[in-house]
Amino acid sequence: MAKRDYYDILGINKAASASEIKKAYRKKAIKYHPDKNPDDKNAEEKFKEAAEAYEILSDGDKKARYDQYGHQAFEGGGFGGSGSMNMDDIFSQFGDIFGGGAGFGGFGGFGGQRQRVVKGSNLRIRVKLTLEEIANGVEKKVKVKRKRQADGVTYKSCSTCNGSGQVTRITNTILGRMQTASPCTACGGSGQIIDKRPSNSDSQGFVIDVETVSIKIPAGVVDGMQLKVTGKGNASPGNGVSGDLLVAITEESHPTLQREGDNLHYDLYVSLSEAILGSSIEIDTVTGKVRLKIEAGVQSGKILRLRSKGIPNINGYSRGDLLVHINVWTPKTLSKEQKSFFEKMKNDEHFSPKPESSDKSFFEKVKDMFS
Repeated sequence: MAKRDYYDILGINKAASASEIKKAYRKKAIKYHPDKNPDDKNAEEKFKEAAEAYEILSDGDKKARYDQYGHQAFEGGGFGGSGSMNMDDIFSQFGDIFGGGAGFGGFGGFGGQRQRVVKGSNLRIRVKLTLEEIANGVEKKVKVKRKRQADGVTYKSCSTCNGSGQVTRITNTILGRMQTASPCTACGGSGQIIDKRPSNSDSQGFVIDVETVSIKIPAGVVDGMQLKVTGKGNASPGNGVSGDLLVAITEESHPTLQREGDNLHYDLYVSLSEAILGSSIEIDTVTGKVRLKIEAGVQSGKILRLRSKGIPNINGYSRGDLLVHINVWTPKTLSKEQKSFFEKMKNDEHFSPKPESSDKSFFEKVKDMFS
């Protein structure tokens, strides 16, 4: 089933401000909160759906990528966005939405004594891709230094928070009883503290491992795009979840092709004789070699459009074109015989410029390129 648009989920438009996005999510969270809709699977799904939409739209970078590429920006090639969020991930947002973890009325602090799940830190790497790899999609194997829990580490329940990972305070206000929760500083919110650890581990019981991670990169990614491999970041203390591996894409320059969105540009230089007599020339593209027929009398500046020989759109809807720009190469040095030949041709009517009505101006050609 196709995923719903995040803006539709929250009932807002793309021009909504950060405060409007937060307000819309708060309204949905209250409406579909599990404490208010016990044993209602439909409400629970809507609750998770709203949290997923808020996670993307509340982040400026993620919102920009979603506006440009849709869900594919986070899900292409197996990269999860927010789809892997569980209820603990969602409840961890409430400190931002409801003011420092405040609960309301009878909702039990939005999760009551639900133990906070601590997530490990994210790792960031940069992957360089050729234009051919971007055009066809690729699987990359990279070595990543990750923190993992050392063998032999044991934990015990935190005595400060009694293993809940948070400390709570209840105050009476004119609106009724209000419960505020904050992460326990003694255990960092994990609910556990180290009991024993081996000597080769750090204070959190971690050691550094080098792991080979396979990254499936979908076709059509763009320079600067960031993909996420869930769970391949640093480990978390106790029973927490590992962070994510964030993969930043760098597009390498190509020796003959220039990218412009999903289209590619190629400068083809032909000799004067090839332009006059016509020719058949083979060129390289991101999908293999193709042979072009150069018609006799071709003019410098003519653009040949090869349909669907460009880059696939990241959303998978279409593929760009390859625009071949014809440049007639004029020799700078001539032999005595060659120079004599062209001296004779200088006043020949066949060599006199005769633009036809069908020959477009430079500006018209540029306009056609973007139409």
